Amino acid sequence: MANIPSTPAPRSQDISTAEQEQAAYRTLLAGELEDFLATQHAVLSDVSEEALPLLEAVHNLSRGGKRLRALLAYWGWRGAGGAPLDTAAVRAGVALELFQSAALIHDDIIDRSDTRRGGPSVHRTFSLAHRDANWHLDGSHFGSSAGILAGDLCLALSEEMFSAVGVPAAHGTTARRIFNRMRTEVMAGQYLDILEEVVGPSHEPERAVVRARNILRYKAAKYTTEHPLALGGALAGANEELLAAYSRFALPLGEAFQLRDDVLGVFGDPQTTGKPAGDDLREGKRTVLIAYALCGGGETARREITLRLGDPGLDDDGVQVLRSIIEDSGALAATEALISSHTEAAFAALEALPVDEVSRAALEALAHSAVRRSS
Repeated sequence: MANIPSTPAPRSQDISTAEQEQAAYRTLLAGELEDFLATQHAVLSDVSEEALPLLEAVHNLSRGGKRLRALLAYWGWRGAGGAPLDTAAVRAGVALELFQSAALIHDDIIDRSDTRRGGPSVHRTFSLAHRDANWHLDGSHFGSSAGILAGDLCLALSEEMFSAVGVPAAHGTTARRIFNRMRTEVMAGQYLDILEEVVGPSHEPERAVVRARNILRYKAAKYTTEHPLALGGALAGANEELLAAYSRFALPLGEAFQLRDDVLGVFGDPQTTGKPAGDDLREGKRTVLIAYALCGGGETARREITLRLGDPGLDDDGVQVLRSIIEDSGALAATEALISSHTEAAFAALEALPVDEVSRAALEALAHSAVRRSS
């Protein structure tokens, strides 16, 4: 578990105020999302009732999750002087949640993952519907195709909601730049991820960690924490100095968050992660954890990783072989050390953030939950 440096404890009054305000924001966020999707329901109904399962898939997925991105955007807004529970901050959070849902839908298709949050992934849901209805042709292809369209719909709805945020033009210009860059970086990072999976074995293993950390940063870390916090701040008129301070806190936090996710993908408890044990190994994810194992494990370890990683039929014994290689090579310890390093940097930057104490208390609570999570 990451070492969290000692920082002055927030006052109980600040914590209580932050918790109450955050709960109110969550309620407004859920209501805005429901209202927006109800409007979209009418749009799709005008097209055809048969199109509604696309929206239902989006609806079911977007109702779940930790809301980390939306909450960071909100406290970025508040820390920059934005009014409590303002509609603009609520709509920005909805836009981020819809973008997150789109990324998850497409990611599960790319990874051929059948589960998400303890239930069937979106493309798997459509495949099962095909099977249950005894429709014609290839059910798996139908599921993937419908999943791609559901993810595309999510992207379109995210853009529509962000366009409706409504802030002064000067603030909106900076926020739009952040929102656009976030989306482009995620797509580029995702491509680098799948590229690494197919050419990884032929790459020089000594550079595996550099490549894996670059993928982690652009595919996940920046859009999980850095961009949402900056987006909220920009919408409230944050200057460049505050946005830079936000980045110094949020980027290492996002990297620690994603590294923890990679560890859980191999060593996590399926009862808490909602995914089968070792699923990341079957999916062939070339994470920082795997990169460290390639660098530190020797020729035998590299052969075993190349042979077994990405095998969809990998059984429990095969999972255990790879887990042992990761531990024996020092990869798990190196990853945990990197998580601790990023965590320390994030909390040091948080202490220096020029924000009010309620916002600081809320950001500290979110940071703790990000690095201490088990699912």
